[in-house]
Amino acid sequence: MDERIIISDTCVAEGASWLAAAEPRFAHALTLTGPLPLRRRKDGFEQLLSAIVSQQISVAAANGIWTRLQTARLTGPRKILWATEEDLRTCGLSRQKIKYAKALAEARIDFTALRDAPTEQVVATLTQVSGIGIWTAEIYAMFSLGRADVFAPGDLALQEGARILFDLPERPKEKALRQLAEAWTPWRAVAARLLWAYYHVAKDREGIR
Repeated sequence: MDERIIISDTCVAEGASWLAAAEPRFAHALTLTGPLPLRRRKDGFEQLLSAIVSQQISVAAANGIWTRLQTARLTGPRKILWATEEDLRTCGLSRQKIKYAKALAEARIDFTALRDAPTEQVVATLTQVSGIGIWTAEIYAMFSLGRADVFAPGDLALQEGARILFDLPERPKEKALRQLAEAWTPWRAVAARLLWAYYHVAKDREGIR
């Protein structure tokens, strides 16, 4: 695999400098956001299970369910396979998410192999699992695997951040934002960090809720 991996704040700073030199609006955004976060996470089954748990619910609700799963020792693939629906429902998982959690456990993904796989293969492998969409797979590649040139154009905050920063007439759809982001190669994952940070700054300044 020949893809750049983000392993430290220095990598993020290098990407930010490149983006600022390539695009004046990014340079402006950086003056407002300051240094960008590393946001690296562990990889593996638990990260994806956590992503499934978090779908379409508040952070507080997701944290509560995750804590109950941890207390019940139900965060590993074998434990999920052996658990009954009632076990998982008691922890707060819906019927649909129980189905997704079981599907993830049954997929027996080789997470170690994904570390060296091309990003396209990572996304293709993960999205074969019921309950894991392209956004989740791209976020996993970005933060759990540290891929420097991954973007998640389906993310609403990225779309809104791009709309404000680039003064677009409307929030760009996923396909349009994916095309726009091609100009930010080889640092699209740093561009994502910058747009997220800028979105939060702009939201506070404009009083957006």
